[in-house]
Amino acid sequence: MNTKVLITGAAGEIGSVLHQGLKGRYPLLRLADLRPVTPGPGEEAVVCDFTDPAAAAKACAGIDCIVHLAGVPREDEWDKILPNNITATYNVFEAARQAGVKRVVFASSNHTIGYYRVEGRVGRDVPVRPDSRYGVSKVFGEAVGRLYADKHGMSVACLRIGSFRAEPADKRQLTTWLSHGDMVELARSAIEAPEYHFVVVYGISANTRARWDSPDAAKIGYAPRDNAEDYAAAIAGKLAPPGPEADFHGGPFCALEFTGDAKRID
Repeated sequence: MNTKVLITGAAGEIGSVLHQGLKGRYPLLRLADLRPVTPGPGEEAVVCDFTDPAAAAKACAGIDCIVHLAGVPREDEWDKILPNNITATYNVFEAARQAGVKRVVFASSNHTIGYYRVEGRVGRDVPVRPDSRYGVSKVFGEAVGRLYADKHGMSVACLRIGSFRAEPADKRQLTTWLSHGDMVELARSAIEAPEYHFVVVYGISANTRARWDSPDAAKIGYAPRDNAEDYAAAIAGKLAPPGPEADFHGGPFCALEFTGDAKRID
């Protein structure tokens, strides 16, 4: 592959796994984070705050594809979500446009559709139902990606990542688990797939109990191999407490700060 790739948030949980899984595959792997990253052969490390447009522009220069992971990785206060997940994401897309980057792979989340009930399956075309401020930030990122695909001709993949873990930890994750190996394969597929315009792919492994329909996975050639069912016996009985955590796709994020009436959520 002749693609020069930038990974933002390269020191994070997912970024570290992608760094190891993709090393040596591209002529340049640029690793950007607020924290230092040790580069290997064919790699560059950049300490970068993507809330700064000038820093974002510098990090994106000379790149063909960006895998944008940087940001607050879970629910948090708005004054942290706003700069790191919203302003920074906009800055990455705009810097990509200015630098002529052909493709952006955006780390979205299943928490964009968290308040759908677990009894029903969910696909890519349902209206968004974020379950948290974090989920709202990922809805924003998908919307910016759609804008830059349509208005500026960029190729954009939004990966609605499920439960990224070495192993599933509870009953919910039998449906939502994304293994480390499958995360690498998902990112690789999104980076290397032939031309696509805009896709939304649920980031999960080949789980027997999966409840998310992801037809765009075939468009980028994503074929997961791991199955959470292999761990079902080991986590039997690890159930969510009654209430929003058990009732909705977003799990524990749905229960955080919940003061609503779950019966009114159809």
